[in-house]
Amino acid sequence: MTQTRIQPQTGAARAPLYFALMAALILAVGLLQSWNSALAILNMGLISAIMALGVNLQWGYAGLFNVGVMGFTALGGLAVVLTSMPPVPAAWAAGGLRMGLALILGSGAIIAAVLAWPRLPKGRARGLLLTGFLIVAFFVYRGLFDPAVEAIEAVDPSVSGYLGGLGLPVILSWAVGGVLAAGAAWLVAKTALGLRSDYLAIATLGIAEIIIAVLKNEDWLSRGVKNVNGLPRPVPYEIDLQQATWFLELMNKIGMDPVTGSSIFVKLLYAGFFLAVIVLIVTAMELALKSPWGRMMRAIRDNEVAAEAMGKDVTGRHLQIFVLGAAIIGFAGAMMTTLDGQLTPTTYQPLRYTFLVWVMVIVGGSGNNWGAVLGGMLIWFLWVEVEPIGGWVVNLLTAGLDDGSALKAGLIERVAYMRYLTMGIILLVVLRFSPRGLLPEK
Repeated sequence: MTQTRIQPQTGAARAPLYFALMAALILAVGLLQSWNSALAILNMGLISAIMALGVNLQWGYAGLFNVGVMGFTALGGLAVVLTSMPPVPAAWAAGGLRMGLALILGSGAIIAAVLAWPRLPKGRARGLLLTGFLIVAFFVYRGLFDPAVEAIEAVDPSVSGYLGGLGLPVILSWAVGGVLAAGAAWLVAKTALGLRSDYLAIATLGIAEIIIAVLKNEDWLSRGVKNVNGLPRPVPYEIDLQQATWFLELMNKIGMDPVTGSSIFVKLLYAGFFLAVIVLIVTAMELALKSPWGRMMRAIRDNEVAAEAMGKDVTGRHLQIFVLGAAIIGFAGAMMTTLDGQLTPTTYQPLRYTFLVWVMVIVGGSGNNWGAVLGGMLIWFLWVEVEPIGGWVVNLLTAGLDDGSALKAGLIERVAYMRYLTMGIILLVVLRFSPRGLLPEK
């Protein structure tokens, strides 16, 4: 009698099961906690998935190690302010012209020095000449920049104190966020991609910290630590829905409180936007992966020496894919700031916007786009829900102890650390039993 060997399930066969389980977890939050909480987790999970797609494009397709995810995310958030907030006329009148001249002068001096360097005769005189030129340009730049900053930040600093934005639709800021992040990535990659891979990691980490420092300290640009509140939204405000006749009639039909219903309705609209973006990005990435370009990128990733021997421009392709991945991350950063409704530079932390995104890619499956989406949603769900679940478990285990028990109080105080412990355990378990992730690359 012949025996039929059962083939193990492939990643493609497991994907629907994993996403069904993910949907079940979100539904469970809605049923056991609240639908507002469930939709909040869904929306931030979708944004995290887009960030993971950007990192997966860089690492999974090309093997580029980017530890500056936080910086590219912050540039996306800044794009929302610069694009969609209305300009502050008084600030522009006080120092806008001088600020523009200072920025043009500073950028022009740097560009001129870069262009002049290869054209000047080699020797010590070239270095001295360009050094002197840059020193003079620096003092002229600061002579325009510093007074402009003081004048702008003095304009009603409690509510403005910055130039504002262009007053354009907020949806446009998502694309602008991608462009800003791509520009920063191009500058970093042009410098570091020709060197060893560890220099790229150092460069991306450095540029991320520089970006956050600028956001925190340059009040004329982003109000610094005073934050920018009241950002425009692509969806209606809850208070407007609660006053709309059609919405009140709808809530009356389904028997839901208008206040709760308006919040749920707005989150559903955001979820629709974010799902549409994920579908577009994943579709484009899947088509690219199956194209000759995608096969070339994987060949470069697996063996750079062999690919270069075949005539492939390894550095040029690395530059291309690094910029594309950063653009996706910046796009997600703009979406996240739009969802929050404010730009808060102090909230950009490496743990949340670099380490956690890398965990999403590793757990989901490096090189697999749907794996990155799954990892982004699963890890964000656990990041949010582990603490309340841990509190419930601790209360259950210590139910027999007195409220004044030192053991019970100590365990409850340490519940907040459960999320860090859980992330570490999940990462170790996945690396041990499924080192290529839950949905590995084909």
